[in-house]
Amino acid sequence: MQQQRRHNPYPTTWEIPAGITIAAAAVLLYGVHLGRALATLLAGHGWHWPAPTELVTSIPAVLAGNPHAGLPVGALPPAASAPVLACVIALEVVLLAGIIATTAWGWGRWGPGRMLGMATPAQVENVLGVSRLRKVRHIIRPDLYPKKRDHR
Repeated sequence: MQQQRRHNPYPTTWEIPAGITIAAAAVLLYGVHLGRALATLLAGHGWHWPAPTELVTSIPAVLAGNPHAGLPVGALPPAASAPVLACVIALEVVLLAGIIATTAWGWGRWGPGRMLGMATPAQVENVLGVSRLRKVRHIIRPDLYPKKRDHR
């Protein structure tokens, strides 16, 4: 019923969903490298991040469990092996849960099923609250609370 009463002059277009999808994909792609960096840090080899040119091209190798993919030669010791895939999967699950929670919150806040024109709690208190009822009690029940007269 609220949708029929309100008119939105801006049509829903594809730009906002496309931007949100691209942002979520970027978070998940960076999450692969973040998981690998976390795995190498936990293995005691320090924090390592790939060069910007290697961010996308090294993802398949990182997912295959190669901790050296996309890093400069000599950044990690040759025998460095870390549970890369386990850290990547754990971090991706956490990031995906965050993306889902953010999407659910945004859908409830700005989505088509949101409540429009709702009063804030402070506005409800001003109109319907106990303090307002006490102020106008002489109008509501004049037999119990007569209006105070100014005797001059």
